[in-house]
Amino acid sequence: MPEARVIPLRADETGGRTRWRLGEGRDRGNRSGGPARGGTEARETGREGTRPRRPAPAPPRPRPPLEADQVGTEGGAVPPVAAVPDPEPPAWEAGLEEVLRFLRRRLSGDYTVDEFGYDADLADSVLAPALRPLYERWFRVETIGLQHVPDTGGALVVANHSGTLPLDALMTIQALHDEHPAARRLRLLGADLMFRLPLVGELARKNGATLACNADAERLMSSGELVGVFPEGFKGIGKPFKDRYKLQRFGRGGFVSAALRTGVPIIPCSIVGAEETYPKIGDIAPLARLLGAPYFPITPTFPLLGPLGLVPLPSKWYIEFGEPISLDAYTPADAEDPMLVFNLTDQVRETIQHTLYRLLSQRRNVFLG
Repeated sequence: MPEARVIPLRADETGGRTRWRLGEGRDRGNRSGGPARGGTEARETGREGTRPRRPAPAPPRPRPPLEADQVGTEGGAVPPVAAVPDPEPPAWEAGLEEVLRFLRRRLSGDYTVDEFGYDADLADSVLAPALRPLYERWFRVETIGLQHVPDTGGALVVANHSGTLPLDALMTIQALHDEHPAARRLRLLGADLMFRLPLVGELARKNGATLACNADAERLMSSGELVGVFPEGFKGIGKPFKDRYKLQRFGRGGFVSAALRTGVPIIPCSIVGAEETYPKIGDIAPLARLLGAPYFPITPTFPLLGPLGLVPLPSKWYIEFGEPISLDAYTPADAEDPMLVFNLTDQVRETIQHTLYRLLSQRRNVFLG
């Protein structure tokens, strides 16, 4: 029979109390079969064998600075996120804001009207935007020679007149306002009849027009304004279609006298395309006299189509500003010389007529240009 193994009990004095437990003949940290630690040594230390301590971890090495090409790579610094600009508001929202600003100015009285009735705020905020689709998309107006129109100072623009209704005057105003680098406003000289018409006369004044007389023209040009005149008058705008682009008489040259007195240059202006908007093929003279109008036109669409006949045909337009005719060599007293006035008037008329012929020779199609 095998001999029984005696497991001694050993005292463990911990925390002031004696606890008895099964003695271990080996070190606690050597349970895998290592040599036993003597009891005497254990008692002398008052504890079991100590565990071996792990060495303290070495402090982390400082990371070297990142190169420029390492920024944003794995383990590198995250590059800053670029700021995303706010999206632009839609066109309708910007248009609504402009309308509200205009209404606020009108209600608060924050606008001015000059002595001739010109309302720059109304002209720029209402009338010009209303005419712009007609100018850009319907007639597709092309302007030539804008460099001949000075950026500042007074000048007189003299143009041919045609088209049954004075759309050429409105398109010339729009051309200088939208296309000229200085966005110049053309101050037109109009006939008495235009200012007698209800609503039309008031809008014409607010758009910068005034009565066609030398006194008003000279005051405007002397103050540095760009003045426009159509010397043919109703003879030009109401001529039959068979006489298109043939200039009528330029009157007595009153516009030349005004330019001589103020010393401003005369700029010839030639307009092609207006003759075809309302081709006048007839005239009802008795009805014109009844209405007090210079003519009552008959066109291919009016009065046959009623109100639809008032829609202009979409002809292609060209507006060319010629080289200025300088009057620096003359004095205001020369305005009283009828021969000089006649010669200058004829020079302006011939310049416009030759330019019209040249533009017509280059035009291949009435509607396509």
